[in-house]
Amino acid sequence: MINLLWLGLIFTGIIVAAFTGQMDKVSEAIFQGTSDSVQILLKLIGPMALWLGLMNIAQKSGLTELIGKLIKPVFRLIFPDIPEDHPAAGAIIMNMSANMLGLGNSATPLGIKAMQELQDLNSESERASFAMCTLLALNTSSITLIPATIISLRAVTGSTNPAAILVSTLMATIFSTITALLLDKIFRLFSRV
Repeated sequence: MINLLWLGLIFTGIIVAAFTGQMDKVSEAIFQGTSDSVQILLKLIGPMALWLGLMNIAQKSGLTELIGKLIKPVFRLIFPDIPEDHPAAGAIIMNMSANMLGLGNSATPLGIKAMQELQDLNSESERASFAMCTLLALNTSSITLIPATIISLRAVTGSTNPAAILVSTLMATIFSTITALLLDKIFRLFSRV
């Protein structure tokens, strides 16, 4: 659906430009946009390599396991249906740790792995389990301690203080996570009725 929306916006822009005699500006914008995208992508390689390297060091040094141990009591409250020693628990905790460090690109494969492990626990293969829905809610709203990707984007686009968003990001993600978990619980209650 979103692809159709974008396609509609692009065609509308081209049609309006054709009727107003500004097709040259459309061509200029297309080439400028592709050029800017490539430049930003090239500039992002360094900061992303740094953050991914730090994440790798954090994993090898045991920092992500430490975060996982700190998360475990909260994890038991959020996911009471998952057995403690099940591989899904470890995958979810690693996914939550990566999200907390703002490394969504590292968290994505861990989230996919967690969903696959949760599917093994799911008795109805055609329907998402409560734990799967909760994981999805957490992934879309995850508390972020260090928004590494956003800081990197702000740095490469010329921000004078790329880390200025730390406190606001933390507050926004705390509220979004609380809201997501509350709505998850409410929808669970209504689905059982």
